[in-house]
Amino acid sequence: MRIPCETTRKIKNPDLLYPELSYQVVGAIYKVWQQLGPAFKESVYQRPYEEEFNSRNIIFEQQKQIPIFYNQKRIGVYAPDFVINDKIILEIKHLPYISFREKRQCWYYLKGSNYKLLLLVNFGGQKLEIIRRIYDKARIRINSQ
Repeated sequence: MRIPCETTRKIKNPDLLYPELSYQVVGAIYKVWQQLGPAFKESVYQRPYEEEFNSRNIIFEQQKQIPIFYNQKRIGVYAPDFVINDKIILEIKHLPYISFREKRQCWYYLKGSNYKLLLLVNFGGQKLEIIRRIYDKARIRINSQ
């Protein structure tokens, strides 16, 4: 069993959801981007991520089956590229840019699961894109009452 990596780096915004873990994951993403750039398909980035996560002692699962619920009933499953420390979903894309469609799809992945944070990473553009999506069911219930 791996132990989550701790860092002594001062997090600028401690109110972020999973700030230390997010910092470690984003660091791994940037390292892979620096070495590989935008040249490859999504599947090529899987192994370098594994290596980076292992070297940073980040717990992860690939293609974890996440049940999707509707009215408290399981209606299907979703298998993201990675689930980090059973807290963060990581989706990898290789597109010219991230459109509303991909952002909306990530929102629904979070809405239908028990996860609160998703990182959407796009290696396909001229620069690396990392989009952070948060879905907190408790806040949504309070705001909709």
